[in-house]
Amino acid sequence: REVLNQPVEIDFQYIGAKRPKRLPVVLTKAEIQNIIVRLSGEPKLITQLLYGSGLRLNEAMRLRVKDLDFEQHQITIRDGKGAQDRISMLPESILEPLRTHLIVVEDLHQQDLRDGVGRVVLPFALSRKYPNADREWIWQYVFPSKIRSRGKTDGIVRRYHISPATVQKAVRKAAMAAKINKHVTPHTFRHSFATHLLEAGYDIRTVQELLGHKNVKTTMIYTHVLNRGPKAVRSPLDSIK
Repeated sequence: REVLNQPVEIDFQYIGAKRPKRLPVVLTKAEIQNIIVRLSGEPKLITQLLYGSGLRLNEAMRLRVKDLDFEQHQITIRDGKGAQDRISMLPESILEPLRTHLIVVEDLHQQDLRDGVGRVVLPFALSRKYPNADREWIWQYVFPSKIRSRGKTDGIVRRYHISPATVQKAVRKAAMAAKINKHVTPHTFRHSFATHLLEAGYDIRTVQELLGHKNVKTTMIYTHVLNRGPKAVRSPLDSIK
């Protein structure tokens, strides 16, 4: 009907398929600690942001220097899922490690500038509006790649952010070393962030805003995996003395 412009007289009476609902994997605080202590460098900092700020992995990859506010202890997540911006907390425990990391990144950027490069991809049409902004420090990635690469379309040499696979492999290796018998991925730390906030008594609407969920129903899935049994009901077995 739509492609060949021919009438279709069959009544299919089809039923749309629904995506199955899966409960998220959540780690305990002890398990998270056991994994983080086995990480180092950028994968460690990124994993701490996933758990400490509730970021998605791709959001952490795209962080720019200007998105970190050390004075206000907050992170601005730009163009998150659904093309929305939001603000989350910047954990106090990683302020100094992040500052130290940025010193190294700035030295790397200055070396790139001395080599005649030092440019970065700008979002949307900002490169046309601000022709020199792609060389400015505030626009550089917080977690840049170790290597430079040439753009396929314009041929410009730039330094992109590190590959998500770098963090994924490091987390998988650390989880195995910690002997965690769960399917652990970087996104597991975001699930744990939400669950642990709810366990601590924070309002679900606050958690919804921190996660960037459009609908509170999406956030409510974490109420089913709180560390209090299904539906927070106490098992009758535990009442037997």
